[in-house]
Amino acid sequence: MKILIVGSGGREHAIAWKVAQSRLTDKIYCAPGNAGIEDYAECVDIKATDLEKLAEFAEKEQVDLTVIGMDDPLVAGIVDIFEEKGLRIFGPRKNAAIIEGSKAFSKDLMKKYHIPTAGYENFDNPHEAISYLKTSHYPIVLKADGLALGKGVLICKDFKEAREGVKAIMEDKQFGRAGDLLVIEEFMTGQEVSVLAFCDGTNIKTMTSAQDHKRAKDGDQGLNTGGMGTFSPSPFYTKEIHEYCMNTIYKPTIDAMKMEGRDFIGILFFGLMLTEKGPKVLEYNARFGDPETQVVLPRMKNDIVEVFEACIDGKLEDIQLEFEDNAAVCVVLASEGYPEYYEKGFLIHGLENFKNKKGYYVFHAGTKKSPEGIITDGGRVLGITATGINLKEAGENAYEGTRWVDFKNKYMRNDIGKSIE
Repeated sequence: MKILIVGSGGREHAIAWKVAQSRLTDKIYCAPGNAGIEDYAECVDIKATDLEKLAEFAEKEQVDLTVIGMDDPLVAGIVDIFEEKGLRIFGPRKNAAIIEGSKAFSKDLMKKYHIPTAGYENFDNPHEAISYLKTSHYPIVLKADGLALGKGVLICKDFKEAREGVKAIMEDKQFGRAGDLLVIEEFMTGQEVSVLAFCDGTNIKTMTSAQDHKRAKDGDQGLNTGGMGTFSPSPFYTKEIHEYCMNTIYKPTIDAMKMEGRDFIGILFFGLMLTEKGPKVLEYNARFGDPETQVVLPRMKNDIVEVFEACIDGKLEDIQLEFEDNAAVCVVLASEGYPEYYEKGFLIHGLENFKNKKGYYVFHAGTKKSPEGIITDGGRVLGITATGINLKEAGENAYEGTRWVDFKNKYMRNDIGKSIE
């Protein structure tokens, strides 16, 4: 098969790496890709949001399967465009991708179908939002309704912070049109767990669990980012919790989407909070997580293209997902200053150290090729992933891997996965 992967981050590099191992794969394209993805794929200079151009390319090159990594093209309706042209594509249609595209939609869906989540209210008027916040309990969570690169969530410790947050999101449009509608949500405490699942519209099969570190600095301090590192599995996600979630969250969500005429085919990402009152949904995403994918796929035994095909054909029940009995940790190497201002264009040294190192992986996120070599080209530059017999060993291996590679203004957290040791 000829396979096209859409996106350019560490998640897409991990997908390309996994797709390259499939017995069904003949050639891989990636649009737009990055310097690391070029090891497995022919990178094509088409933006992930240029939906018509991507469809034209898939038609011209007779691509057999397209896999979407990013949220923006899914929410914009890339699957509908491809299907109209008779092109095979893995991901939810526009009317199903709204589960990530609108937090207000997803909260209302959960309320309607009694899926456990935090209490909330939706607001399209900043003055009404501020009035509501005057009588609220703190801390409290403000969420921009639309897509905001994983950064449209503010946790406010008092009314003053909340009022400033409403202004930033709804009036100053810090996250653009994503802030036209605001979700104000009760603050939940507990362990945060990510569970990715394959869906075929009717059936759902979950992958191994993971935990993400969102904050920029050690000790979960600093600004929210797209993710500074992950580990898998989560020791807090027990068999009992999995069974509870399957019965009260996972299957009910797929069933709810079907009832709404929005059959979900693709990857459904469940962001969970394990509260004292049981697991609750923090958020849904309509695609692979980043950097969760970088620790989940290295542990997956299945041929991923076979699983993609089964989802599209409504035959997921025939697939038995299998994962290695080990652990994985990913440490993100970022540019100093991320997620705010940072410089790029610095030469990366030491990538060759990962060649033929079993259990060690370097997934490129913000990189590109230059005449001098591979250079930094983003806030998150590389994801250093390593496996081990347990989380402690995997973490030690991942941090060993971070020492093999260097670039100017290299920055990372030093506590990924260590809080659970």
